[in-house]
Amino acid sequence: MSVTTTAAGFTQASFNRFLALRDEPAWLRELRSDAWQKFLALPMPSQRDEEWMRTDIRTLRLEKFGFPSDAPATGAAPNGLLTHGVDLGGQTIAIDSRPHTARLNEKWAAKGVLFGSLDELVASHGEIVKKHLFRAFTPGYDRFAALHAAAWSGGTLLYVPRGVVVDEPFHMLSALTSGGVDLGHTLVILEDGAEATLLAETSSLAEGGAGLHMGGIELLVGPRARLRYVNFQNWSAGVWHFAHQKALVDSDASLQWTIAALGAKLAKVNQHVALTGPGATAQVNGVMFTEGKQHLAYNTLQHHEASQCRSDLLYKAALQDDSRTVWRGMIRVDEGAQKTDGYQRNDNLMLSEHSRSDSIPGLEILADDVRCTHGSTTGRVDDEQLFYARCRGLTRKEAVRMVVTGFFQQVFDRITIESVREALGLAIARRIREYE
Repeated sequence: MSVTTTAAGFTQASFNRFLALRDEPAWLRELRSDAWQKFLALPMPSQRDEEWMRTDIRTLRLEKFGFPSDAPATGAAPNGLLTHGVDLGGQTIAIDSRPHTARLNEKWAAKGVLFGSLDELVASHGEIVKKHLFRAFTPGYDRFAALHAAAWSGGTLLYVPRGVVVDEPFHMLSALTSGGVDLGHTLVILEDGAEATLLAETSSLAEGGAGLHMGGIELLVGPRARLRYVNFQNWSAGVWHFAHQKALVDSDASLQWTIAALGAKLAKVNQHVALTGPGATAQVNGVMFTEGKQHLAYNTLQHHEASQCRSDLLYKAALQDDSRTVWRGMIRVDEGAQKTDGYQRNDNLMLSEHSRSDSIPGLEILADDVRCTHGSTTGRVDDEQLFYARCRGLTRKEAVRMVVTGFFQQVFDRITIESVREALGLAIARRIREYE
């Protein structure tokens, strides 16, 4: 299967055709047009920008890609890795930024839950989408955000009404063919007291295939609501991956956000959590494993806007071959956000002399009654641990796998969903190679 786009390149003519092929309300067409003008006006990020100074995208040829086709997604749906043995409340699948499959269990639909293709739910529930779309996403943040806002397609909407507790996880899968484009937008809305779990993962249908992902995620967690969100990035080694992801967590609400980044040629992701109401809590967990010449850059922000909020971020990365990771973390505390409790930590395990990890934690504190701490560690595999394991009959590869698993265990222990723990552990174990 190969991708079909309206025209090569993101040009004015191809944008006009893209709009003409979509039967969308006037308010959405206006949002897209405004974002397109921002895209045309903004420069491409460069290493002169502080946020991009450690990430080089000069070899990206954006003109090789284009807007998604209006043709329905066809072909066999790929298998997800996070759903083994899990009874799902619903599932969506998109291929090359086009909706493929969407289903929602009737018992949740009867309670007013919406889950399915964002493209299709705009038509049937436009009032909900209009009220919440781009509340947490800023189209003018940079050129990639603007292009996503103008061209998103194949996204997913999860809406859980006030007080509804969903005890079955939802699952969404975005897949790319070789040379494909994914511009999916995820919009999650939990009203007061609602609860839900969403498992999101990506997949490339061709091993090593090229592609472009330019995504957006908005998590809107209402007062006293509880959301567990897992984001498993598993693109092939030829995919360019750019994403802007943000959560708004209201008063006494809680968010557990787990990211796993194993794929992509180059990734540049902004992951922001804003605690907007008193008593809000957020736990952010990150697992990264890199190989070859992969370059994964994640910028995280824990923004305390209200008082008596708590945020806890733990990112762990293991690197082999000539790969590189960049983590820039910031805890920002506004002037009125007293009684803040903020913590962030980034640990890096180097499996090769040629790998590199840049870790840059930071604090911006404007309140005077807070507890905010951060930390970062970087080190190589302990040779004594390997020697101890090999003395007990393990091969070097088995010993390294055991050490790496132990390194990630602190994050795995935070994940309460067994299928997710097992899938991440197996995916990482398969990537570990022999080395000296």
